[in-house]
Amino acid sequence: MCAGPKYEYRWADGVVIKKPIKCSAPKYVDYLFEWVEKQVDDPRLFPQRSGNSDGEGESTFPEGFQDAVKKIFTRLFRVYAHIYHSHFAKVVQLGAEAHLNTLFKHFVFFTNAFSLVKREELAPLGELVDGILGVAQRPAERAARNDEGPGGAGGERL
Repeated sequence: MCAGPKYEYRWADGVVIKKPIKCSAPKYVDYLFEWVEKQVDDPRLFPQRSGNSDGEGESTFPEGFQDAVKKIFTRLFRVYAHIYHSHFAKVVQLGAEAHLNTLFKHFVFFTNAFSLVKREELAPLGELVDGILGVAQRPAERAARNDEGPGGAGGERL
């Protein structure tokens, strides 16, 4: 599966497929969703009930929980990268770009809030991610706009 000409994603789950293999996007997504389902359904990784055995207290998550969640979200990001690079014209043709963009914005805000995907992994959609997070705008430009007021340069402050 690819995300533009510079990024190719190969599949390996570390159990059945140990050495990363080339595969089509549909096959990668199939492997990914089956793998994510196994991860989420594993009570050793994702506790199934809150609290201890008598229902009191908080769940404890295993030591590798955060790393597992980061891996899941990194791989899910790759699907977005593939869709935007390879299928966005079709998404637009179907009139579904607002839906895709909204889903991706939520994904970006969530992954950013909890530091789930490394910056270098976001590179295939780096400009889009920067735009969503507002990091493309320099702090000095932001401050200048704030000084201009709501009407822009020369506008009155409310």
